[in-house]
Amino acid sequence: MKIVSAFIAALIGVSPVVAADLTVSVRDSAGRPVRDAVVTVHPASGVPRGPIRFGWPLRVSQQNVQFDPYVLIAPVGASVSFPNLDRVRHHVYSFSRGNRFEIELFGRDETRSRAFTTAGTVALGCNIHDQMLAYVKVVDTPWATRTGATGDVTIPGLPAGGATLRVWHPRLSGRGNEIATIYTQAATGSRQIITGDFSGRAAVR
Repeated sequence: MKIVSAFIAALIGVSPVVAADLTVSVRDSAGRPVRDAVVTVHPASGVPRGPIRFGWPLRVSQQNVQFDPYVLIAPVGASVSFPNLDRVRHHVYSFSRGNRFEIELFGRDETRSRAFTTAGTVALGCNIHDQMLAYVKVVDTPWATRTGATGDVTIPGLPAGGATLRVWHPRLSGRGNEIATIYTQAATGSRQIITGDFSGRAAVR
């Protein structure tokens, strides 16, 4: 089937799109894996048109007087829900540029939602409980994921060619808590190791 597709593409003068995986390892300056780092890729050829959908719930719960998850990736324009699973009331807000909002006091088993229309970082807080802190990373590419305990992620289906790889983390030193690198996505797959200083103070609201 791939041979037929390539032959048809050659006949009409269009290069077949070759998709491959990208594996990224995020490490701190001591070589230790970094959790909750957001990895995004923007191919030089552009991103597909249409809505972006991810395979995880667009939800930040309040439970045990904490936000869960600590870092959520959401596509630009999507609505994120904020269910309160605690016995106490919460007052969720953010002062982040382009996505400033406030959800006034709401109680147990109540849910509020907020649509984020600007790509960027949304630092979340609770006006009642100062220790509560979390982030919504609003992205404009379908090639986005978050590292777990191993610090390793695999992003499938990337087109071959030049691309910009970005890694963001609330404690990453540097402008915007982000590292950006330009690389070439190989048709057979690529691997990148990103090392940075993750000892900084968490980005605040």
